[in-house]
This record gives sequence, structure tokens and C-alpha cells, in this order.
Amino acid sequence: MSPSYKIPESVLVVIHTPELQVLMLERADQPGFWQSVTGSKDMLDEPLLETARREVLEETGINAEPDQLRDWVLVNRYEIYPVWRHRYAPGVTHNSEHVFGLQVPAGTLVRLAPREHLQYRWLPWREAADLCFSPSNAEAILHLPKLLETSL
Repeated sequence: MSPSYKIPESVLVVIHTPELQVLMLERADQPGFWQSVTGSKDMLDEPLLETARREVLEETGINAEPDQLRDWVLVNRYEIYPVWRHRYAPGVTHNSEHVFGLQVPAGTLVRLAPREHLQYRWLPWREAADLCFSPSNAEAILHLPKLLETSL
């Protein structure tokens, strides 16, 4: 059973190709707001890796195996935008966002959840970062080339 309020612990999953094309999604509830896959834990004890897998599948239709997701060991703590604060328990003002990466082949089929997103784009990493409305999302995308370089 889902809690009545969102849990202020979430994941951000930067989906990208080996050529550093990044998948960007336009929010249905805020047209013009572009982002990577994001989502909160469904339960307090839900492992972050499972949250990341679930959100990727729900938002894009991509079924990522656990070993395909890379924990970037990066946690952003930020103030929740006032427009979305009503989703959280009274007095909750901040969220902890755990960043993951998912590399997929170019041409990977994307199936959007229409209640969550209006459209998607594959963009070069710098353009994707520039398109983000969220500073933490943009910063994560800007880390992408260096993170891939260190994993080779």
C-alpha cells in the first residue's frame, strides 16, 4: 500500500546512449519543464535500486536489469518546489535525491506514461543539461562524460 504522502527520498536516473545522447522528458503537469526520469520511493524500505528500476519502467517502458543501473554515489538534497509540496507530509520541505545512470543503445524504444509526460527527446548531453528546469538534474547530466570516462 502506498503512503498517503510522498516519501522525501527519490531517485534521478540519467538515461543515455554510449554517444552521450540523453533522454529528456517533458512533464505533463508542468508543460515546458524537462527532466530525466525521477521518482520517489513507494515504501520507506524500498531499495533505491528498485525505485530506480520501477521509475524507469513506469516512465519510459525501458525494463532495466539491476546490473545495468549505475549508482553514481551522488545525493542531492534540495528544497521541494512549493508547487509540489502538497504531495508531502506537512512540514516536509526538503528531498534527498539519489542519482543513477542507465546506458542504453541508440534507438532504444521509449514508451511514455501519458499521465506523467507529454513528449521525449534524445539530446546531446550539453543541450540536455541546458533544457533541464531542475539545477540538480542539469548538474548530474554535466557529470556524465567524466563518470563514463572513469568507468572505462
